[in-house]
Amino acid sequence: MAQFFHTLSYVILPLMLAVVLHEYAHGWVANYYGDATAREHGRLTLNPLVHVDLFGTIIVPLLCLLMPGGFLFGWAKPVPVTPGRLRNPRRDMAIVAAAGPAMNFVLAILSGTLLNVLLTIDPTLQENWPPQPGVAPRTDLLGMLLLPLAAMALFSIIINTLLFAFNLLPIPPLDGGRILTSSLPLKPALLLSRLEPYGMLIILGLIVFDSRIHVVSGFIGTIFQFMTGSILSRLILS
Repeated sequence: MAQFFHTLSYVILPLMLAVVLHEYAHGWVANYYGDATAREHGRLTLNPLVHVDLFGTIIVPLLCLLMPGGFLFGWAKPVPVTPGRLRNPRRDMAIVAAAGPAMNFVLAILSGTLLNVLLTIDPTLQENWPPQPGVAPRTDLLGMLLLPLAAMALFSIIINTLLFAFNLLPIPPLDGGRILTSSLPLKPALLLSRLEPYGMLIILGLIVFDSRIHVVSGFIGTIFQFMTGSILSRLILS
């Protein structure tokens, strides 16, 4: 339990930034293309309290992490979008949907760049990873500053890569499903859109049975491995 809360202290800030900026990107792009719904509802903001869903953003992720073989799963309040207010509803809706994962992709790249800069400044940071509770922390100024930054940068890579990959699953209401719905011809798009009320149940079912069918883990794992490259291999898997 001590390890859980110790790790959580490095996860909270990257997680909040990843979730808030993901939703903000949806709202900003929708507003740019003519739909001011998010702005009118006070959702075009970086205030995390506006985007946090008590159940999906706090309770579910904590329960998942506390479970044996814990994993990270949750969601924020979706930014409201009115497709009919967009200048070109089908095209613009695909762009709005893609904006969230695109933001997570950029954050993952920036976090990876930051981590590499920190490791260049002080290569011994690798020897102190992962930070452990009860282990005497470094007392030098450089270590006290850089080690927490490196830990948060690493978690930011993990969180943003997972959000990027997970949200690209082609199942409505995930962003990948909305992109696919907006890109398909009308009849297939209508058929796919009918899945949206059952989308979360389908996703949860895929996650529950993923140990047998490997759909979610295969899709996310491929993207995750491609994006993270050798950084995580060097710091975690070795």
